[in-house]
This record gives sequence, C-alpha cells and structure tokens, in this order.
Amino acid sequence: MAVMGMFQKKVRVCNPIKKHLAFEQAFWIDTGALYSYVPEDWLEKIEAEPSGSRDLVLADGRTSRRLIGTLTLEVEGLEGAMGCPVIFAPPGSLFLLGATALECFGVAADPVNKQLKPILSVIGGFLASQTAPS
Repeated sequence: MAVMGMFQKKVRVCNPIKKHLAFEQAFWIDTGALYSYVPEDWLEKIEAEPSGSRDLVLADGRTSRRLIGTLTLEVEGLEGAMGCPVIFAPPGSLFLLGATALECFGVAADPVNKQLKPILSVIGGFLASQTAPS
C-alpha cells in the first residue's frame, strides 16, 4: 500500500516495566491521528497494561471506545526512547504512529522526503518566557 505523502518507519514497542518484552514493526506515520494505534493482540504479547479508555472518531466517521496505555517507543532514525500514549486497536488494524508520539520525540513529518525532521517546541508561549517575580 503506497499512498502519496504517506511513509513508514520501524518502531520498537516496549512494555515500560518489563523492558525485555518488546516487538518491532513498520508503522505508518499518521499526523491526522492524535494517538498511536497498535493492534491489541500485539500489545497482549508484551503484557501491556491499559491505564484507561478514550472515545475515538475513526477515519470512516464511526465512533469507538478503546483502551489506552503508555508504552515505550523507539523510532527508527530518532534518538532515545519515549513513553507515549497508545490506543489498543482491534486485531488486524494498521500500526499508526500519531501526532502525540511525534510531539514527544520533537519531530514533524515531511511526507515529500519521507522523513521525520526535528522541530523546536514551544513551551507555554509568552507567559512561559517571562521571569517569575521575586
């Protein structure tokens, strides 16, 4: 499935507590998705635990309530590992790396060059740049 402007990166998904439980898979970079999306059967293999649930609007307009948890992600070509929210998707779903994970890693998608490029993060806008009164 090659779609103009879409690309994939290998992502290692780790159980944040039992770090030896992990898998690597090609994920579609999906800036239109807030959260990353991983089939729940893959998450069960690494004993991932959900921490809550979220109501979602799917690409076809349907709504769904799904489990969510924080997993440790390592993305091909990026430095370090980050804890990121991940939706427990139905078995057989695509692996998607969403906008929240991209923000955690401080990158933006460049679909023309099929790359993840570093971005500067804005913290709190104008108020955060002010010195606290003494």
